[in-house]
Amino acid sequence: MMRALICGLAAALLLAQTAMAQDRRVAVTFDDLPFQADAVTMCDPARLMAIAHDFTAMLKPLDTHATAFVNAGRVCEAQRDAVLPRVLNVWLDAGLDLGNHTFSHINIHRTTPEAYLADVDAGAPAARAALEARGMRLRWFRHPYLFTGETPAKHDALAAGLAQRGYVIAPVTLDNNDWMFGDVYRKAEQIGDEALKQRIGAAYVAYMTAVLDVMEPYSAELTGGREPAQVLLLHANSLNQAWYPQIHALYLARGYRFVPLEAALADPIYAHADTFVAANGVSWLHRWTQTDGRPIRWGPKPPAWIVAANAAPASELEAIAANQTAP
Repeated sequence: MMRALICGLAAALLLAQTAMAQDRRVAVTFDDLPFQADAVTMCDPARLMAIAHDFTAMLKPLDTHATAFVNAGRVCEAQRDAVLPRVLNVWLDAGLDLGNHTFSHINIHRTTPEAYLADVDAGAPAARAALEARGMRLRWFRHPYLFTGETPAKHDALAAGLAQRGYVIAPVTLDNNDWMFGDVYRKAEQIGDEALKQRIGAAYVAYMTAVLDVMEPYSAELTGGREPAQVLLLHANSLNQAWYPQIHALYLARGYRFVPLEAALADPIYAHADTFVAANGVSWLHRWTQTDGRPIRWGPKPPAWIVAANAAPASELEAIAANQTAP
């Protein structure tokens, strides 16, 4: 029995040393700039500027090296030309980079490659102008929903069109459901329930921990035991404005260094072939796994009460949360 205990302790020590020896790097990205909010907010210049200043003030001392992906069409048309450049300059002033996320967050499954690429073009001018004024260039592109085309023909047409425009695709390895938690958080804001906002935020951090518990070893399977540089997908929303510092602390505690997107994509894993074509938006870890002929192993799901609250109106949120069976 003593021998078994010693062997168990030795194995645990080896695993701990292996984890500590990993050179963990992560590039943080935020989709849906300027912000995920209601139409009234997106037509309010003062509110949009306050959000931009508050969000970047939260990020700046954390030294995230983050890249934010812009949907120019989120700002209402009457305010767009005057407000969007000012908002983007706030992000650039904070030392952050920008990419194109299309104009309207278009869904390729519901349109043609030609219409999709036209939406890409419509989404570019404001971000390009803001970047070029600082001697930078618009190079990053992030697919809405992570949809890259549900047929080979669409997939190839999009890839060719984006390449012709000079874009570098911003892949994602750490996909998650922060958008779902963000929706539930906004509903708690609507009904003014501060205690529930705290519960949602705590559930969010716990879930993000569970995602790493699965995805770190999963990513290492693709590289013979070495965890590659990761790209984290988050969204510009009120949940992350309040709770991203806790997510940042989680990554620090697990030994991650925060690097620019370009540095993460220099990892050899990003040259891996990707033959994934499906009516689904998934992480590049899953795409590479399927390309290698192995079955995808999905990550953890959000708590059932978060899933239910996401599908329900704000008026039902408190009842759903009260009936949760687990935190």
